[in-house]
Amino acid sequence: MEIERKFVIPALPENLDQYPCDQIVQAYICRSPVIRIRRKNDQFILTVKGEGMLAREETELPLPEESYQSLLTKTEGSTIRKRRYRIPEQNGLTIELDVFEGDYDGLIMAEVEFPDLESADKYLPPSWFGREVTTDPRYFNSSLSENQPDLIPEISSHKFKK
Repeated sequence: MEIERKFVIPALPENLDQYPCDQIVQAYICRSPVIRIRRKNDQFILTVKGEGMLAREETELPLPEESYQSLLTKTEGSTIRKRRYRIPEQNGLTIELDVFEGDYDGLIMAEVEFPDLESADKYLPPSWFGREVTTDPRYFNSSLSENQPDLIPEISSHKFKK
């Protein structure tokens, strides 16, 4: 069971270089149910997610690179590219800070995963977090893969400023 809350981040925190970072490329074979393939650095992963917003079932399986490349030709929508920083948080939690690239350049989101629903409910995010989007389906990566960045306010305003 994956239990996580998601937040939009208005600006990058300082000193990001001090935290571990993964390069992630992911695409979706199916959005309902969610079936995702992901390249995380040199690892390849097949993920199946159940329904839900705050809490949902998630199964991850290792995938040979050849299978990843083959499945990549069968995906729906656009490929999501991001850098994920792992930032230590209070109570042994980790903030996964995603800095999106490509069509979603300008979008920064944080996810915090919890051991149980009670911990998720009690969590007080740091002051540098923006609004919570846990229950907004536009911010699911599977929705982002539908390639409609204009539906995301942070992208629309970012592109306007360019």
